[in-house]
This record gives sequence, C-alpha cells and structure tokens, in this order.
Amino acid sequence: MKSYIFLAISIIGEVFATAMLKMSEGFTNLLPSLAVIIGYGLSFYFISLALKTIPLSLAYAIWSGVGTALTALIGIFIWDELFSTLKLAGILLIIGGVVLLNFSRCKRKGKGTCKLRDNGPYSPLPLLSYFFLSLQKYCSNDN
Repeated sequence: MKSYIFLAISIIGEVFATAMLKMSEGFTNLLPSLAVIIGYGLSFYFISLALKTIPLSLAYAIWSGVGTALTALIGIFIWDELFSTLKLAGILLIIGGVVLLNFSRCKRKGKGTCKLRDNGPYSPLPLLSYFFLSLQKYCSNDN
C-alpha cells in the first residue's frame, strides 16, 4: 500500500511539473522553470520508491496513463483547450488500458504468454467490450 502512495505522489509531481512547463513559456519564467525541475525530481524519486514493490509495467502504465489523463483535464479546465468526444474517448481508453494491466497477470507457460485473471463478475472485459462497441457505433454514426 505504501508503494501506491509513493506512486500517487509521483503522479502528482509529474502533473504539477507538466503544468509548470507550460507556464514556464520555454523556461523564460524563473519560478515556473524551477517548479518544473522540482516537480520532475520529486516525481522520479517517488516512482523509484514505488518500483521497489510494484512491477515496472504496471507502475509505468498507471504513472503515464493517469498523468496523461490528468494533464488533458488540466488543459481543458485551466487553459480552455478544446474538449471533444474523441478526447474523452482517448482518456477513457487510457484508463481502460490501465485497468486491463491491473487485472492481468502473466504465467510463464511459454515466451510472452499472458492470461487474464478470472475475476468472476468483476472482470473488466464485458465492460470494455461494451465500451469499444459503443464507441465504434458512435464513430460510424458521425460519417
């Protein structure tokens, strides 16, 4: 549990640093530029602590996926970037990918073989299948 707290702190640091990167305007503003260095430094430090117990593929997927989704939301709400259904679908796909990685486990039967865990009624597959089919229907109706 402690490792996931470190991962959350790392994500917050990365999102903060990325937001400051925009505010630094190409490292021409001193305070946001210093905040970028501090934010990324904290982010990498805390993800290194999280990686002591969390598998690399899972930690990096969560770190980059949640960071990307939060950064997109910050862009929408703070810098008035355009919001579209495709942007929403992209954020949901990122979250879906993180969920799939979290629910999966690899068994070494052969090289590169992975099997989804049987989570009974809590399996993410039916929900993700429904999401992808709905997205496909929605996108085909736009034409």
